[in-house]
Amino acid sequence: MPAACGSPIGSTTPRRRTAPSSVRSGGGLAFDPLLGAKGAQFDATKFTWIGSANDEVSVCVAWQNTGITKFDDLMTKQLTVGGTGGGSDTDAFPQILNGVLGTKMRLISGYPGGNDVGLAMERGEVQGRCGWSWSSVKATHPDWVGQKKISVLVQLSLAKHADLPDVPLVIDLAKDDEQKQILKLIFARQVMGRPYLAPPGIPKDRAEALQKAFMDTLKDPEFLAQAEQAQLEITPVPGPDVEKLVREVYQTPPEVAAKAAKVLNTK
Repeated sequence: MPAACGSPIGSTTPRRRTAPSSVRSGGGLAFDPLLGAKGAQFDATKFTWIGSANDEVSVCVAWQNTGITKFDDLMTKQLTVGGTGGGSDTDAFPQILNGVLGTKMRLISGYPGGNDVGLAMERGEVQGRCGWSWSSVKATHPDWVGQKKISVLVQLSLAKHADLPDVPLVIDLAKDDEQKQILKLIFARQVMGRPYLAPPGIPKDRAEALQKAFMDTLKDPEFLAQAEQAQLEITPVPGPDVEKLVREVYQTPPEVAAKAAKVLNTK
C-alpha cells in the first residue's frame, strides 16, 4: 500500500514516482506560470487557441460503506482518497478542496494509475477518489454508478455536467470572492480538457479557419460515431471561448495565485 500523507493539505510522500512534479492534466499547463511552476516560462494568452475537444467535469466519489454520501459530510468526516502522484488531478484536487473549502480528505498517493485506485477502493485500502473524470467513471465503472456503489459528492469544473444536475459544483461552494478566484484558477483547466493550440502570431483569417475546421470535425457524424465507440466524451469548446477564459484567468491577482500555489505546494 502507498504511504499515507498525515496532513490533508501537506506534501505527499508517494510510494513510487510515476511522473515529474510538473505534470498537469490537459489545459492545466496553460496556468502553470501563474502557479510558479518551474520551467513555465510562457504566457498562454499569446497562443492561438484552436479549441478543446472536451469540457471536462471531474468528481469526488466515496465508496458505498463510508457513511459519506454528500459534500457536506466531507466537512466533518475524514475520507481517505487514493492518488497517482506527481501533479496529477487525483493529488492536486483534494489538496485544493482541503486548503480552500476546509474538507477533511486524507490523501494516500503513489498508486501507478487510476485502475489501481479503483482496485484499492474495492479492497478497502482507500475510501474514495477525487479528481476523477466523470466520463471515465461512466466508461470504466458503469456498474458502480448503476448499482450505487459510489456516491458522487462534488463536481470539479466551471459548469455542471448534464448527468449530474443535483450534485454541487465546486465554484458554487466558495464562501467569498478570493475562494472563488482560487477555485476558478485551478478548475479552469477542466474547460480545456483536451486542448488544441497553434503558435502565436498566426494571421487572423488562418486562425479562424483552423478554429472552424476544428469545430466542424467535432460535429461530424462519422467522427462522433467513432468517438462513441471508443467511449470518448465529446463536448467541444470553441477556440475563442478558450482564449477568453485564459485571458480571464491570467487576470487573477498575484496574491491570490500565490495562495493557490501554496496549497498545491508548487512553490
